[in-house]
Amino acid sequence: MPFNRSVNKAQKSFLYNVCDVLLNVVIIVATVAVIRTFIVSPFEVEGNSMVPTLEDNQYIIINKFNYIFGEPSRGDVVVFHPPSDSRKYYVKRIIGMPGDKIVIRDGDVFIEDNGVERELKENYLDEKNTGRTFIAPVGTGDKSEKKYFVPNGSYFLLGDNRQGSLDSRSFRNAQGEETPYVETENISGRVWLVALPITKSHALQTPNYEQ
Repeated sequence: MPFNRSVNKAQKSFLYNVCDVLLNVVIIVATVAVIRTFIVSPFEVEGNSMVPTLEDNQYIIINKFNYIFGEPSRGDVVVFHPPSDSRKYYVKRIIGMPGDKIVIRDGDVFIEDNGVERELKENYLDEKNTGRTFIAPVGTGDKSEKKYFVPNGSYFLLGDNRQGSLDSRSFRNAQGEETPYVETENISGRVWLVALPITKSHALQTPNYEQ
């Protein structure tokens, strides 16, 4: 009898330990899922459309929490689904806010307010791209004027590599019709920091266009 009681005690102890491990695994998985869904999430940059701000194969962390209680700001670098493909993720910079009139002309970007234009001072662009924001196809150097009227609840986005970026200037649906605007619900979050490689790790700041 003492032997049987010892075996039962060992079995109970084993089952308790197994249940404890499983419970901890469930808690950890649930915590990670909540963090990735609502707070922060990692992504890998593919391509050079955001050079020099972001480079190919860099790992970035996006902040989702800010957009739960607030709205995106002009200049935010964000991860989003393009209008024509909800399976893909792109990373670009918000240029046009809801209700904005955006004008692209002579390689520069302007915001029109009550008929008055002001040039957007984009100090984050490198020498190759400064003054070279052309209309689509973006690599042709077409300096023609084009206006975009951003609807409420939507945004106009451009890559920092203006001559090598598939962005709001180029987005089209299956019928070939222009779909330049990204709706709020398709924006996953703001790029918070570059995590890898460690040698280039840094936080991203939203530019102040008033300076």
